Amino acid sequence: MKENSFVSADDIRSAFSAAMSVMYREEVPAYGTLMELVAKVNDDTLDADPALKERLDATDSLERISEERHGAIRLGTPAELSMMRRVFAVMGMYPVGYYDLSTAGVPVHSTAFRPVGETALKRNPFRVFTSLLRLDLIADESLRAESEVILAERRIFTPVAGELAEKAERDGGLDRADAERFVSEVLETFRWHDKANVSADMYKRLHDAHRLIADVVSFKGPHINHLTPRTLDIDQVQALMPEYGIAPKAVVEGPPTRKCPILLRQTSFKALEEAVSFRDGDGEWKAGSHTARFGEIEQRGIALTPKGRALYDELLEASRKIVRPAADGSNAREYEAALAKAFESFPDTWAGIREAGLGYFSYSLTDKGRKTRISDRRDINALIADGLVQFDAIVYEDFLPVSAAGIFQSNLGDGAQQDFVASPNQKRFEIDLGATVLNEFDHYAGIEEASIESCLRALTAAIAAE
Repeated sequence: MKENSFVSADDIRSAFSAAMSVMYREEVPAYGTLMELVAKVNDDTLDADPALKERLDATDSLERISEERHGAIRLGTPAELSMMRRVFAVMGMYPVGYYDLSTAGVPVHSTAFRPVGETALKRNPFRVFTSLLRLDLIADESLRAESEVILAERRIFTPVAGELAEKAERDGGLDRADAERFVSEVLETFRWHDKANVSADMYKRLHDAHRLIADVVSFKGPHINHLTPRTLDIDQVQALMPEYGIAPKAVVEGPPTRKCPILLRQTSFKALEEAVSFRDGDGEWKAGSHTARFGEIEQRGIALTPKGRALYDELLEASRKIVRPAADGSNAREYEAALAKAFESFPDTWAGIREAGLGYFSYSLTDKGRKTRISDRRDINALIADGLVQFDAIVYEDFLPVSAAGIFQSNLGDGAQQDFVASPNQKRFEIDLGATVLNEFDHYAGIEEASIESCLRALTAAIAAE
């Protein structure tokens, strides 16, 4: 089969993202309400800020925002993680970053599968934050062993999904018919199952160890636990959620409100209590409930350099030494005030962020630059000063472990945070994954350098326009 007869990975990813959104809307109607709210806020924000709309349009970011989603799943075994990597690769999604959540009382470590090229991101920036359960962090050795047996017996992928992933690897892609079947079959991995794999008693033991452990071990597959749209004004979404019948979590996770957004801000509504059934000793089904799936919204800002990220972490920790957010949200206003105060030392203009070396930027020619040629390769700062080059923030495409843990904890319940021995183990995770994860800083730096080089080539090679 000729390569050009294959469906592109970008198209497969877009089809899967759309199918996932339809399925989740059917399973969790409140997700549809969130989509309506986010669409309204985004439209209002763009109407009120024509300059923002112009820059988003100029950088090809405007169209992607309405389609942008990220999901999250929790896996139970290394074999599941390895196969998930192969499945996502068919969609052009690759593991970026390593996140240790044990430091925040959540017994998982994670990566984010996402597209990495500029063209692929503009086509569809679908991401899935993928966590692997750390059974080694369960103190109860008996419960740990029983959990391993339960997880070893389940198969989260359909046979056809596995066959098609292998076919894509062998042949270099999938034709249209196989791509459509692939999307349909892989979707089954993420579907909700209301019948547990364990008894009610076993579920309680798992739940008592940690609610997330119960969520991973007790079911047939890793149901998608949230699907997240992107907003341009998360504070407005937070304020309007009650009007839409949605109770938001008390505090927006991440940095404070800023004129120039940095990294990632997230909010959500509390996980739904859903009816599930457990097998009893006689093989009959016993009614029960489970809390796992919730709604989340995100606002993305600029990707920070190692220097910028170090300053962010320092200021976040400084704010939490003054006021640490309470699980019940009772001190939300005090925490938000402390956070805003702490971040006053972080520049809040794009020029200030760039000049301090805190963020990554994409460089392009101005109208003047497109009509100019130069005989020498000048410093990028000189080209900006001469009005030949302009810069735009590179969007942060990844996640924040403290924020992720905060979302997990607020949606698993106030008692979800427990003490685990902090034990980041990226090497072990990558062995289980079957690949190394991409370093996000190297990735953003590469995008920035490529944009600078593109400007320099154009300026030194172009013929001046008449």
